[in-house]
Parts: sequence; C-alpha cells; structure tokens
Amino acid sequence: MDAIILAGGKGTRMQPLTATTPKPLLKVQGRPILEWSLLGLPPVVDRVIVVINYLQEQVEAYMQAQHIFPNYLLVQQQPQPLGTGHAIQMCEPHLHSDAFMVINGDDLYSATSLSDLAAQPLGILGASQDNSAKWGVLVTRDHHNLDHIHEKPPEGTYPLPVQVNAGAYKFDRRIFDHSLTLSIRGEYEITDYVSYLANLTDVTVVESRFWFPIGTPQDLEAAQNLEIERLVGTLR
Repeated sequence: MDAIILAGGKGTRMQPLTATTPKPLLKVQGRPILEWSLLGLPPVVDRVIVVINYLQEQVEAYMQAQHIFPNYLLVQQQPQPLGTGHAIQMCEPHLHSDAFMVINGDDLYSATSLSDLAAQPLGILGASQDNSAKWGVLVTRDHHNLDHIHEKPPEGTYPLPVQVNAGAYKFDRRIFDHSLTLSIRGEYEITDYVSYLANLTDVTVVESRFWFPIGTPQDLEAAQNLEIERLVGTLR
C-alpha cells in the first residue's frame, strides 16, 4: 500500500529554524522528523510518496540517502502549494494502490496507532486534547464513526477532553470523485475530502496512543525530552 507524507510546507511558525532547513528535516533526538515518520509507517506500507516544495533539494538529498523505503517517489506541488488537499491532488496520478495512507511529515505518531489506522477500510486518527479551540474536533456517530470535523470550536462547545484531528488518514481513490473548492483561507483542504467520505460511508476514528505535533521551536525543544523510542515504537 502507498503512503503519502506531506513535507512541502514552509514551517513559518518554526522560524528562524526553518530559514535554511525544511521543517521535516529538523532533528528530534538525532533523527529528522521525516525519518521518524518513515520509521512509524506500518509494514503494510511498501511505497511512499513524499510531497515536497520548500527547500525541496534538501528533502530530495535525504530521501536519496535513506534506506528505510527504497521504493519512494517525490512529488512537487505545482505551480505553487495551495493547501493539503492540493498536495493530495498532485499525488493522484502516481498512486499505485487503491487504498492509501496520508500523514503529516512534521508530526510524531505512535507506530502502533498508524498500524491500527491502516487496518481500517477508511479512517482518521484522533488524539485526546484539553483545548478544543486550537484543533479540528472529531464529532462522531455510533461512538466511532466520523460525522464531521468542527474546526476550532469555541471553548465549552464540547465536554473536555475532545478527540481532535491528528493529521493521519486512511483513504481510497473515491476521494478523487469529489471536486475540492477553495476554503476561506484560499486553500484546498484535505479535511474536505474527509467530510466527503464521512457523508458517503463509514470513516472510523482511531484513537492515537501518542501524537506530538511540532509547530513551534518550543515544541521541537520539548520533543527532545520525550521517551521517543517507547512512544513512537517504530515497527521497521
């Protein structure tokens, strides 16, 4: 099965660290974040597509040197990055499998949870958070199937803790039957694909055992002190 890793963003909030290094190549305990992503993918994934743009030559050089996934492809967002949904659109002609995973290339995930996600026909990874206003809250039906994603709802809308979108997905090619439109941010959003599938069929919410998004230099510093081998628990 293919997996798409989104690794083309500028990492604006990570400045000045990303002035000369793409965010996925910033190191956590001696390894690039992208390497933790590759190591965390389940064994069922035998090919990765890495979406690149900002400082792409560095990501290209890293992928050429790594030995975790000999079978990989780099896809550039052209003519310019227009959001996460746009990144997936760029990958459509290059997918070899009907079902595929998508993960953010700058977050740390539990490998076991990614494996659980891969085992679903369709799914989204959720993580427990005590702040709803910062995230996309996963509203479910039947306890575990996604109804919709409520983006950054006001505090008090839902009892805490809430399950939020952790940026990892199990899709199939049906998403490309849906025509994305620009969001109010002027981007094509991956969450529009998720909403389309949730209206069409069951999308399982898989609760993550561990998720650590790295959005700021402070997050990167905190990640250096994690018990990362235990929390990520790589399967490769």
